[in-house]
Amino acid sequence: MSTEKPAAERIDKWLWFARFGKTRAIAQKLVERGQVTLNGAKVKKVSASVRVGDKIVVVLGTVKRSVTILGLAERRGPADEAKLLYDEPASKEKLNSEHAALPLYKPMLIREKGAGRPTKKDRRALAKELGWDSDD
Repeated sequence: MSTEKPAAERIDKWLWFARFGKTRAIAQKLVERGQVTLNGAKVKKVSASVRVGDKIVVVLGTVKRSVTILGLAERRGPADEAKLLYDEPASKEKLNSEHAALPLYKPMLIREKGAGRPTKKDRRALAKELGWDSDD
């Protein structure tokens, strides 16, 4: 086995190791949605390689973070270790709702307390509102 550090790493793994996503699947979703740019170009594939010195811009909700890669990791360690993987020269930029990224999760549907189970009519109205109806 070699103890050399790799010269490049997959961007989804690096985002996960650097704690930009709680899971690797979330890191992959960030890339697939076009919320990650590498050296000024949108990343199209989760398998894109990153190297030390590359500049990454990640949009997380209403926050835009610009970082420079300082190191590559072999595992996902504690947060203090993850902060050593990148340098964030500028503070996080707040985005207005027009430029913000879509949430990674679907919002939960909440009904008023005591409203009971939805009726068939309620379910149809909800399906129509959310675009789930199959009567296209």
